[in-house]
Order: sequence, then C-alpha cells, then structure tokens
Amino acid sequence: MEACDAELINMETTTPIRRHRKKKSMVWEHFTVETVSEGCTRACCKLCKQTFAYSNGSKVAGTSHLKRHISMGSCPKIKSLERQQHAITSGTKIDVDTTDPPKKRYRTSSFGYGFDQEQSCTFLAKMIILNGYPLDMVEQPAFVSFIQSIQPRFRMVNANALEGEILSVYHKERLHLMQICGNMPGRVSLSVGLWTTSQTLGYICLTGHYIDSDWKLQRKMLNFMMVVSPHSEIALSEVISVSLSEWNMKTKLFAITVDNSSLSHDIYSANLKDHLSKKHTVVLRGQLFIARCYASILNLAADVVTASIHGIIYNIRESVKFVKASRARDEQFSEIASQIGLSGTKALSLDVRMLWNTTYLMLDAALEYKEAFTSLGARDDNYNEAPSADDWKKVEVVCTYLKLLYDSANNVIGTPDQTSNIFFPEVYKILLELVNATSSVDPLVISIVKQMHEMFDKYWRDCSIVLAIAVVMDPRFKLKLVEFSYSKLYGEDSARYVKIVNNSVHELYLEYVSQPLPSTPYVDQGDDSHMNGVDSNLFSSPNVNGYELLNFDIYLSETVANELTKSELDQYLEESLVPRSHGFDILNWWKLNNIRYPTLSKMARDVLAIPLSNPDCSFFGSGSGSRELDEYRSSLRPETVEALLCAKDWLQYSPITTEQPSTAILKMEL
Repeated sequence: MEACDAELINMETTTPIRRHRKKKSMVWEHFTVETVSEGCTRACCKLCKQTFAYSNGSKVAGTSHLKRHISMGSCPKIKSLERQQHAITSGTKIDVDTTDPPKKRYRTSSFGYGFDQEQSCTFLAKMIILNGYPLDMVEQPAFVSFIQSIQPRFRMVNANALEGEILSVYHKERLHLMQICGNMPGRVSLSVGLWTTSQTLGYICLTGHYIDSDWKLQRKMLNFMMVVSPHSEIALSEVISVSLSEWNMKTKLFAITVDNSSLSHDIYSANLKDHLSKKHTVVLRGQLFIARCYASILNLAADVVTASIHGIIYNIRESVKFVKASRARDEQFSEIASQIGLSGTKALSLDVRMLWNTTYLMLDAALEYKEAFTSLGARDDNYNEAPSADDWKKVEVVCTYLKLLYDSANNVIGTPDQTSNIFFPEVYKILLELVNATSSVDPLVISIVKQMHEMFDKYWRDCSIVLAIAVVMDPRFKLKLVEFSYSKLYGEDSARYVKIVNNSVHELYLEYVSQPLPSTPYVDQGDDSHMNGVDSNLFSSPNVNGYELLNFDIYLSETVANELTKSELDQYLEESLVPRSHGFDILNWWKLNNIRYPTLSKMARDVLAIPLSNPDCSFFGSGSGSRELDEYRSSLRPETVEALLCAKDWLQYSPITTEQPSTAILKMEL
C-alpha cells in the first residue's frame, strides 16, 4: 500500500502541467486572455476590447471564432482603419461613420505566415544604405507612424541599433564578395579616389576592376578608408597594401589609376611606384603601373577653355536668364528670331556652373540666336547684356574645342563596358586636332590650344604605352591603328615609336608565357602531326612519291616547324583585322577565342580591365582631384562611412526582394 502511494506521488510530481503551455497561434498577437471567474476565461480583442468565450473549466472554445473576428473584418476598429486607408489610396472623401464597405474588397490575413522582425530590420538597413538616408530617420515620428500603420508588430529600432544592422549587412556582403574575388581568374587593377570632409579629414577610395570567368567587366569598391594625408604617396601605398592583404590579392595587382593631376604628378607617381614595387610584383618594369584618369584630363581642359572667355559666358548666361524670366519676354524673343529668319533648332538653356557640358550646350544654343540677341538689345532698353560681334567669334572658337571634349566624353560614357581599348582613339583624335591647330594665327586659338596641348601631350607621354597596348588587344585595330596614328603624330619618326610599342607588347606577352597555362588545352598534344593538317608519313617516307620530291619534303618540314614556333601573339598580329561593326563586343570576342589564344587571352583579360578613367570621377565635373563628403556622412564614424558606401556599391546590382507569403489567406468580400 505504501509502495502504491509512493508511486502515485511520483507520478503526480513528474507529470507535466499542460495548461501552461505556450500559445503558438498567431491570433494571440491580437487577443489577451482575461479571467472572469475561477475556471472561466475570455479572450479580449486588443483593438475593440470585445470579449469572446475561450475556456470554461476543462472545455476550451478554440481560436477559429477569434480568427474570424480579425481576418473577416468583424472588428469595428479594423473596419474603420480600412475605410480610412481606402479613402487615402482612392483619393475620395469617405465619412468615417459610413457602415457600407466597398462592393469588392480584398483582405490579406496575417495568420498564414509569420512576421520576421530581424528580416524587416535587415531590409530597413538596406533601404537606408541604397538611398543614402540619414540614420536618425528611424527616430523621426512621421516615419515611425508610417511604419506602424503598415506593420504594428514591427518594433522600430533607434539610430544606434540601425548602425549595428548596417555594419552587419556590410560584413555579410563583404564575405560574399571575398568568395567571388577568390575565384577571380586574372589580376585586378585599382582606381584611386581621394575624398575630403568639411573637417579636413581625408579618405581614400579603392575600387577593384577585373574581368570575371564569364568575360564580364566587374567594378567593386573594396575600401573607403580614412587617412591622415590622402595626398601622400606613402599613405596611399600603405592603404593599397593593407587592402590587397585583406582581400587576399597581394599577388594579383596589375595596374593603378589615380586622378591626381597636380604638377607634381611625376614625382608622386614615381614615389608611389617605388613604394609599391617593394611589396608587390609589377609588370613590364612598371610602365603600366600608374595611369592617369582620363575624365580628370577632360575636366581640366574644359576649365581652361571656359576660363578664356569667362566674362562673355557671364553675359550669355545673364542674356538667357533675361529671355527666360517671363513668358512675354520668351515670346518676344521668339518673334524676333522668326522675323530675322532663324530656324532655332536648339532650345536656349541655362547651365549649371559646376558642369562644363551644360555650359557648352548653353553657348552652342546661344550661337544660333546671336543675331536675335543683338536685335533684342536694340529694342528693349531693359536688356543690356548682349555680346558684341567679336564676343560671338570668341564663343565660336571656344565651342569648337569644347565640342571635342564633349564628344569624347560622350563616346566613353556611351560605351557599355569601358574597357581600356576605347581610350586610344579618343586621346589620339584630340591630340591630333591640337597639333594641327598650333599653326593658327588667332590669338585666342593659340592661347587655348597651347594650354590644352600641354595637358594632353603630358597625358600622352605618361599613358601612351598603356593606351597603345590596350588597343593592340582590340582585334579590329591591333598594331595597325598604332602605326596609322603615330604616322600622323610623329611623321618620319613614327617607326621608332611603333617599335617601342611592339617591343613592349612582346615583352609583356613573355611574362605571361612564363605563367601556367589554363587547364583547357589549346590543341590535342597526343598527335602533333595533325596540328596543321600535315601527315607525318610524308616526312618519314621520303620515297613514297619518288626521290625527286625529297627537297619538297624538306621544305614542308621547315615550313611546319616555323609555323609551330610562332607565338600566339605573332599569330594574332598577323591575322586579318576583324571587321568593324556596330555593337562589337570585344570581351565576347576574347571569350570565343580563349581556346585559340590561351596565353594571350590571359594577357588581354588583365590589360582590358585597366580603368583608364576613375569611375568616381565625373566626366563633366569642374576640375579634378578630391571630392568632398557631405556634412552628414562627415559626422559619422569612419567604419560606418566605409560600410555605407561600400555596401551601397555591392548592393546596387543585387535584387533586394523578399519572398511573398505562400500560405497567405486571401479573402474577397462581395
């Protein structure tokens, strides 16, 4: 008996109490359980405060009637919110006391899927990153109210918590990019951007450029690091070395492009090259290592051109303002132009002073109406900004050279993949125009051309080898375009300069020959005798066709041997040029010819990825050099600034989507 009592006591103490188990139904996010009396409880709606039966003793009512109260719109509070939302979205005024709902209404129940607070925080962080919103946006009452109206269950985070979420997104995306870079088939070239802040702090932006295994040009921001002296070559060298080490690319550095256009560029580049050469292997004795940003050169040249007629540009700007100030003046100006017989194919427009392309478009359009502006000055006493005839001649000269820069910039921008081969023709075209214009007797032309020629000649001397080798990798041009261009620029001395390019191309190729070949073989090495369609029996049996053919057999043997000893580069250069056609894809061409030229394609992959124009540098900006962070980002911690800018670069081409709930209950009320 005592044993039985002990067993019963043991069973009572070990039997779990089930009435306190955790409620798993989503309905309890909208209801609370209230005790009415001993053993009797009711469910109370958090919104309308109505109560419903839930349990009475051992009998439990379940949750189906509670779900219907929420999902079927029985709750008066939900009905009121729906009517207000419908009024907002439809733009109609609806009385809040109206009880008649729309004839058709779609409601999505929240019971079919779970709300994920962490996922929502992640998407919020990505939204802030991609759109550049301030972090304290999440603490603004209007934004908080908006989010709560969409999802009341979302617990809004503060700015500090959001900063942590942004860093989490950054580190996750960084790990993903490191895996991609680990499988990079070739080398990486870097472009360097210099940034400052209102507090005179300095940042260095490093962007990696490479061609992936599918022969697609990739650009990824690697680091955005604060440094004490961003314009110091020692500081830049350290940043580059640290970055390459962090990304496991210490042995993959190929070339660097900087946008430092100061007079000390030669010293700066030499020192930078010296610092980096001690830590990293450079190709072609460093001739490709430091390149200059083409966009920066265009911007500096445009500044020189516009500065030559600064006062006249001011008068034209004020003239356009005067005409556009009112409809009456605009109509008066159009009437004057019509009476003179001007067709007016271009519309007058004001410029943005920091964008030289808009200044060019303003001047170019104003030139068409120069006679109309003169007539307007004679008719309207309020207008006294009309340029003189001599002023308009100067504007014509300026527009001639601005158009050169404008067309070149648009040619580069209009190319989907800005591979390095596209820059040689652009620089050559401008340089040739400047060389031809040096014989002009116009003082303004001489002044403009002299300064522009100094800039482009300096750029050509610094980067001509990089530009030339890149265009040689274009099967539409190869060495032929180099020979043609140099003949125009150098005349009788062109052969000497062509030889320098040819030697540099072959020297660079030999460096790639010493590297391991890709895993895919070029030819079947098991039977070399059929490589060129020649039967080996012809050489082993000279008397097959008679003794008199012995000399012919020897000739064939020597010919085949010579063909087999030709390098891929020589074979490539001797082949006919690929016809030039609209939409030619050079990367796709090398992808298709990768098997024919396994070594040369490795070289082409690295050369074509050299960023001869910094992607952070605007083609139509004012001048060049450092860019400045805004006040908001300048106030953030350096690691947060890097996370925001790098993560934005990585996320902007990735789809930011979430899966739709597959089990949502869609109900329609007629």
